Amino acid sequence: MINTPQITNKDFAFIAGFVFSLIVLVIAKEWWELLLLPVSLLVVWLTLHRLDWAMWFVVAATPLSVNLTDLTGGSGLSLPTEPMLVLITGLVIIKMVFYGECDKRLIHHPISIAIYVYLVWMLITVITSQLPLVSLKQWVTRVWFIIPYYFVLGHLFLRNPKNAIRFLWIFLVPLIIACLYTIFIHSQYGFTKKTSTWVMFPLFKEHTSYGAVLAMFYPAAIYLTFRKSSWGLKSVAFLLLLILTGALVLSYTRAAWLSLAGAGLVYLVYVFRMSKPLVWSLVGLVFVIAAFNFSMISSKFERNTTDSSDDLNEHVASVTNVSTDASNLERINRWKCALRMYAERPFLGHGPGTYMFLYAPYQKPSEKTIISTNGGNRGNAHSEYLGPLAESGFFGLATLLGLIITVIVVSVHTYQRIENQRIQGILRVAFLGLITYYLHGFLNNFLDMDKASAPFWGFTALIASLSINHPVKFKQFLKR
Repeated sequence: MINTPQITNKDFAFIAGFVFSLIVLVIAKEWWELLLLPVSLLVVWLTLHRLDWAMWFVVAATPLSVNLTDLTGGSGLSLPTEPMLVLITGLVIIKMVFYGECDKRLIHHPISIAIYVYLVWMLITVITSQLPLVSLKQWVTRVWFIIPYYFVLGHLFLRNPKNAIRFLWIFLVPLIIACLYTIFIHSQYGFTKKTSTWVMFPLFKEHTSYGAVLAMFYPAAIYLTFRKSSWGLKSVAFLLLLILTGALVLSYTRAAWLSLAGAGLVYLVYVFRMSKPLVWSLVGLVFVIAAFNFSMISSKFERNTTDSSDDLNEHVASVTNVSTDASNLERINRWKCALRMYAERPFLGHGPGTYMFLYAPYQKPSEKTIISTNGGNRGNAHSEYLGPLAESGFFGLATLLGLIITVIVVSVHTYQRIENQRIQGILRVAFLGLITYYLHGFLNNFLDMDKASAPFWGFTALIASLSINHPVKFKQFLKR
């Protein structure tokens, strides 16, 4: 899938001469737009001849990419990442179809099969969509995220195990640059909660997607800080961890904080090596207690009038305010709209990517908030699970849950088979990072963005590659 041909002196001389001539022409004629041409040609050459370098460049550029829709209201492409993702996707498909260049271990892996099922059902609902062009764009975008971030990165992880650590560093360092930019802008407004929603622009659209990505990479920052390595690297990692912690707090993203708390509980299962029966018993006990106290819990939520604010304690307490907090009430409004849309078309849904354009008529006046809108310009279903339910029907949600369950099963059993603590640590990073997003997905959905897709599919690829090197015997696992 990835080759590394050598560039000759003749090739280098030709490229250098071309670039020099172009610069002279640009200066003489003042055609400054032409300066983009050598950059574009370099990107194409890099993708065609050094796919591994191109992929690492995309990973590094993802946290710093800028979406054209946010800046100009035009195309929804993120630059510079998505044009390169399209090139990589096309090249990989050609290599696989016409030259048979692929790692069959990854192609036939259970996680990969779950991804195929997910994409096939999504494609079926594109055909039956109420807005076919919108749905087709959504599906194609999902494909050009999955092929590079899952299949190409998965191949790199299999080719060289050290690439797992490289992936963590290559994504984390630019992410910290984005954090420093955001903190700097935020400092000019006194670190207030009100301004925290937009100070990360244009690198991130708003604070919830920003917080979700920070939470996904927080386990990685902790791992890089405490793993066995040189004093210098550990010092750098510790500094990055401090910056990431500050950025998470200042993001005022409650969903990100809750997802990290949930990942922390999952980590305790690892630490205390709890058996499956014990884990399921504890989960069942929590649900039973919640069911018996449902009326009391609901009453407490309804009486909670603490709104989100600059005070961190009040901001956390406002999570359960379903009586006056506009953000929470609007989220509930979106969820109810998704359920009504599902009830109308339960089998095939309304089509991938259509929720934001179609949900307005499903709102009830009594459920609208001060931030409600009838236009398709303010977000989506605020749920990674209810969104597919409304857009692709029951099987849309089922295929997504099937993928998540497959990843969890593979992760747990692979972890039990690994004896090397370093590899266990890498697997924990990927698994806990995904857990933060699985939990965050109850409150928001960002898999249509490159910034969230990179760690999501990258961590999924990392788990798949580790399981290939430590084969999973599912029959034995399910009998335990």
